[in-house]
Amino acid sequence: MPVEVNAEDARWGDLSALAETAVAATLRHLGHDPAGYEVSVLACDDARMRALNAQFRGQDRPTNVLSWPAEDLSAETDGVPPAPPPPGDPDMPEELGDIALAWETCQREAEAQAKRVPDHVTHLLVHSVLHLLGHDHIRPGDAHLMEETEIAILAQMGIADPYAGLDGPIDGTDP
Repeated sequence: MPVEVNAEDARWGDLSALAETAVAATLRHLGHDPAGYEVSVLACDDARMRALNAQFRGQDRPTNVLSWPAEDLSAETDGVPPAPPPPGDPDMPEELGDIALAWETCQREAEAQAKRVPDHVTHLLVHSVLHLLGHDHIRPGDAHLMEETEIAILAQMGIADPYAGLDGPIDGTDP
């Protein structure tokens, strides 16, 4: 499973193993062979994320994570799982899309929520891969499905429910 990590900000260190683990766990949980898919991760700072958020979402502020799906797989009906991605194979993996993470915001959130930074970043990666696979949290049924899926994936990875004690979405989007 190719996960390409571009660490623009050196404070991220080597994010490759964590990203590969999160992406693979998400794909496996949904019944997809990770070897057939490709994801790109940009590990940047708040300044870069602010520019990306302004460019793509019209919001002139940094956010913790952004996702750009290669294909719209979302379901038309609220609460229904998205369409599966086209199958890929190890020789020709299917591109799922791109993810960007902001260093300062991720660090600040983990501290404010009394979470280990790797656990918080893993959650953000799982959340983003689900976005790449057509999940969203704008409609109530979709939000419930996405949250429950995240909780199950993270539990399999030994990470506690990331929503316990939180109010609202984790990726800076409006509910």
